[in-house]
Amino acid sequence: MDIQKELVSEFDREAARTRKMLEAVPDDADFTWKPHAKSMTLGKLAGHVTDMAGEWGLHTLTLDKLEFPADHKWEQWTPKSRAELLEKFDSNLGKTRDALASVSPEKWDQNWKFVWGETPFIDQPRYQVWRETVMNHQAHHRAQLGLYLRILGAKIPGSYGPSADEM
Repeated sequence: MDIQKELVSEFDREAARTRKMLEAVPDDADFTWKPHAKSMTLGKLAGHVTDMAGEWGLHTLTLDKLEFPADHKWEQWTPKSRAELLEKFDSNLGKTRDALASVSPEKWDQNWKFVWGETPFIDQPRYQVWRETVMNHQAHHRAQLGLYLRILGAKIPGSYGPSADEM
């Protein structure tokens, strides 16, 4: 079995599932809406889902360390429309896929770090970071987005089989 080929294939399948969920965001959706005071807004959540297959995935594959100074004021990218959301998703997807296809086997074993100031938040083998904070994280937030969309009355596409809206 060619593991690298399988990882790319899995990425393609998950990206297609993610794009279907992003396409389900209604054109007239209020991107400032959130279901609970402690929840992200619809826009921030959708942007976060987009970043998993895009910039976050790309950084995981191409950098050995992502580091911010302690006083860094990170702003989550928040789309203003479904069109903007899909445009960013599509524009970053190919870069991440290309990077994934070119990762050498020994690079998967190297530690990848995410450091904010003096605090290391992640210091794990790159494969573990890819699996947990890119692939699994994307599926987690995609499901969360599905719940938001269900509450808003949108039709939900199936991810691992048909949804109730597709039956």
